[in-house]
Amino acid sequence: MNFLTPDQYAAANKANLETLFGLTNKAFEGVEKLVELNLQVAKATLAESAENAKAALAVKDAQELLALQASLLQPSAEKAAAYSRHLYDIASSTSAEFTKTAEAQFAELQKSFVAAVDGALKNAPAGTENAAALVKSAINAANNAYESVHKAAKQAADIAEANFTAVTNTAVKASQAAAKSAKRAA
Repeated sequence: MNFLTPDQYAAANKANLETLFGLTNKAFEGVEKLVELNLQVAKATLAESAENAKAALAVKDAQELLALQASLLQPSAEKAAAYSRHLYDIASSTSAEFTKTAEAQFAELQKSFVAAVDGALKNAPAGTENAAALVKSAINAANNAYESVHKAAKQAADIAEANFTAVTNTAVKASQAAAKSAKRAA
């Protein structure tokens, strides 16, 4: 029993190919953003290293050196936290695109499967109504289970993002406190 006509099969292949190329483009966009971010960080780091080296050469005593080190500690931690946030944003936006596409594909596949099952059940011999009801019930149970798992995964991702933000903020605050302590000691 064949459910797809040659035209439907060709259309499905074309849609799958378009999806593949769309996802490939999204992956390349993510890589481009990552490369751009890393180039910006490398340029900024090189410029700051030159400035810091000049400042270190201009130091006249140990107290000035401690003050210089303290002044450099906080911005470095904040920049590392900002880099982590940018990296996380790139990864999460790329992942969101993949997830959105996968969900759309799954919904389409699910719709096609339900239509195929409905078509098969309509052509089922008389007396198989109970079996048809059982199949429909199993499909509904599977759909409900998928929705529950999807919601739980979304909640877990939201919690992970909140934890990431909290850890980053805590690290920045700790570096600020350490820098203040170092300044007082100097």
